[in-house]
Amino acid sequence: MFDKKLTLKKTHDFSVSKCPKLVVVLIHGIASDSSTYNHALKYLEGIASLKDVRFITFDLLGSGESLKDNRLNYDYKDQLEALHNSIKKLRLHIPLVLVGHSLGTFIVTRYAATYKKSVKKLILISPPIYTERDLKNPAFELGIKMFKEAVSVRNRAILEEKSFINSMNLIVLDRNNYKVLSELKTPTTLIYGNMDQLIAIYNMPQILKDNPKYLTAIQTEGRHGVSRDKYTKLVKILEEVLNA
Repeated sequence: MFDKKLTLKKTHDFSVSKCPKLVVVLIHGIASDSSTYNHALKYLEGIASLKDVRFITFDLLGSGESLKDNRLNYDYKDQLEALHNSIKKLRLHIPLVLVGHSLGTFIVTRYAATYKKSVKKLILISPPIYTERDLKNPAFELGIKMFKEAVSVRNRAILEEKSFINSMNLIVLDRNNYKVLSELKTPTTLIYGNMDQLIAIYNMPQILKDNPKYLTAIQTEGRHGVSRDKYTKLVKILEEVLNA
């Protein structure tokens, strides 16, 4: 058990305006860090209509510049506690939008479900929406194996790290993820590529049907990463939140 107050390392904090009207916090995926959003931020911070937005990124526990410690479980409890403490330190008095990519979509969704009144909008980029049926399917296990092999090409050692193992087993493969999203009461937009092999695209119509009041989706021609086909879609969404 870790006995210190958990927080995340803030790696980016920028607004064109000295008096922003909206804060956007971006959370990265598994086997990655906040640099996932470098190209997206360069683009978004150059959009004139978003000059009143403050953009912030954090590294999750076990990633980038944030705390790495084997006493941590790297589960929802740890990551949500650290994210909540980090957001509280911002002392926000303006609306908050949370953006998550891949693993990060689960964390921001669970955050919004836990702290219901604190999040104005969720944007989920490439959310891996798995059902109970998926998790029991041998073909799904093969897909996870292929993903790990792809990760190992970049960094084989990370597959042995507790942060990766537990993030996969306790967050990505959590059997409650689908249910939490289907019952979510925070306005949420899902953005995903039609060539993404990691997210179970066939589940998108059903999750939208299960929660039509709060979930909408944008499909692009892309794969899993935070690529231009995805982050350019954020402009209109953020403009709508600013002007609401």
